[in-house]
Amino acid sequence: MPEDGLALRRGVVLPERELRWRFSRASGPGGQGVNTTDSRVELSFDLARSPSVPTQLRERALARLRGRLADGVLTVATAEHRSQLRNRDVARERLAETLRSAMAPDPPKRRPTRPTAASRRRRLDAKARRGAIKKLRGRPEE
Repeated sequence: MPEDGLALRRGVVLPERELRWRFSRASGPGGQGVNTTDSRVELSFDLARSPSVPTQLRERALARLRGRLADGVLTVATAEHRSQLRNRDVARERLAETLRSAMAPDPPKRRPTRPTAASRRRRLDAKARRGAIKKLRGRPEE
């Protein structure tokens, strides 16, 4: 994890100056320091206006993260750990992983295939066997 920025992929690094941190008190158990330490972490990144992300990747990420963005800003919050430092590391990794998956290329299109003759035959044989079993469940004919 470089201190000068957050590496997303080859050639794309978010500089530290574009990341906005907010800290607040986390809920839940925390021992003696629970009421005094700001261990909850919110990490925000303005994806829509970032000069660090290439245009094509930015548009792809904006489209995929449409429901998670507030005015083009992606925010990740974490309060998993009692330590602010550990929560900062988790938030950085969560933000990076979210952006990596949003910027990933689309998977290759599926090429439709036909069932083989043998698989069609097996399917019909299984249906016939099942039908015969069900037919035997009826009342005996006299």
